[in-house]
Parts: sequence; structure tokens; C-alpha cells
Amino acid sequence: MDDLQQTMTELSQALRSPDPVVRDERAYPALRALIPRLEPQQRLELGDAMAERFEDPQIQARTFAPLILAALVEQGSYAPHWVAAFARWYPAERDLRGYDGELGWLHAVAHGADLLGALGLHSPADPAALLELGAARMLAPAGQLWDAMEDERLGYALARTLTRPELTPAQSVDWLDAVAADFLAGEPGPVPYHASNTLRTLWMLALCAERGVRTERHGDGERRQLTHREAVRGRLVEVLAIISPYLA
Repeated sequence: MDDLQQTMTELSQALRSPDPVVRDERAYPALRALIPRLEPQQRLELGDAMAERFEDPQIQARTFAPLILAALVEQGSYAPHWVAAFARWYPAERDLRGYDGELGWLHAVAHGADLLGALGLHSPADPAALLELGAARMLAPAGQLWDAMEDERLGYALARTLTRPELTPAQSVDWLDAVAADFLAGEPGPVPYHASNTLRTLWMLALCAERGVRTERHGDGERRQLTHREAVRGRLVEVLAIISPYLA
């Protein structure tokens, strides 16, 4: 095993660590920085290992895998079975803690959103299916409010996906039908956690539709408009108005 392969293997294993210093502060940035130096086959091997982690019994192993997959996709690596594994895990994950006092950042929703956005912008994955996956994550039963900016990360990921040029007007809005049906089925009383999470995510998406979407999360990079901006804006208003009676 050459030195680069050995380093990749060691960092990949450290990314499973329950120690947040080992995992989040050391292994994750080091492994992400290593990716551009890897050979194409090594990147595929790393991606396969991360895709398998979606079935890992340890929450921190599951939730850090999408960050590395996102970095791989942004570097041009891609495999359809990565998307399939992600799609099975993302809406099904029930441990939605943002931060844990012992394990540190877990952030299943936010880290998954980063992968969804990377796939939406940088891969040949079907953008319509990615939008439906985002809706499935929002509408899945939730035992808590997203309190660590998960809604912003997911709204941004959906917006990135909605810049794909091959999307039709119908594909850009049809995924919102499931959200509308869920809102319409609501009953008087406290707003369910998942509905509040969804509402705030869609408000973030509405802002991105209005202002445009930065292709990179940080900095002043290129800003793109949604491919069917007016259709999305109109449908968002219709859906948001179902549960937000103050919307004119």
C-alpha cells in the first residue's frame, strides 16, 4: 500500500470516531484536502466506503459520510450507487440531532443537504429525483425542530438543484405537490415539527429564488438564477400560503 492510500485509509477510519476532535477537527478536513491528490480509482474506492457508511450503526459514521461524498462529487467523481445509498438513508434517518454534548456535530439533515446540493449542481444525477428526495426528507416524521440552520442548508441545496438547465417547468415544481398535500392535511393545533421544518426550508428556497444562488457556499462566487424561476416562485407562494395565513 502506497503512502497516499494508507493515509486515505487511516483518515477514513478516523472519520468514524466518536471523538469530535479526532473526527471533525482532524480527520474530516484532512481527508477533504486529500481528495484532489487521489487517483480516480482511489476516489471511487473512497466513495464506495462512504456509501456503505449509510448503514453503519454509529450515527457519527452515517452523518459524516455525505460530507466526503459531496467533496468527491465536487471534484468530478460519481457513481449511481452512491446516490441510491444516499436516497435510502436520507429520509429514513431518525437521529436528527444537530449537536451532541459528547459526540459533537452530527447534523444528519445539514450534511445530507450538502451532498444533495453537490449532486444537484455537479453530477449527472436526475435533478427531479433529487428534488423529490429533498421533499421526502422534509416530510419525514421528526421528533424535534431543526435548530442548527438545517433548514437553510437544505433550502440552499434545493435551490442549487433547481438551477439545472435540463429541468422542465413541471419538474421544477411538481415535487412541491407532496408538500402541499401534507400542509392541506394538517389539523388545528400545534404545528408538527416536520411541518415547521419544511416551512422554514421553503422560505429559504424562496429567498434563493428571489436573489439567485451562489454556486459555492462561501465567498462571492458566481450567482445563478433558478432555471424556471417564475414557476418556482409562484408555486412556492401557493404552497406557503396553505400554512402561513399571513402571506399576502
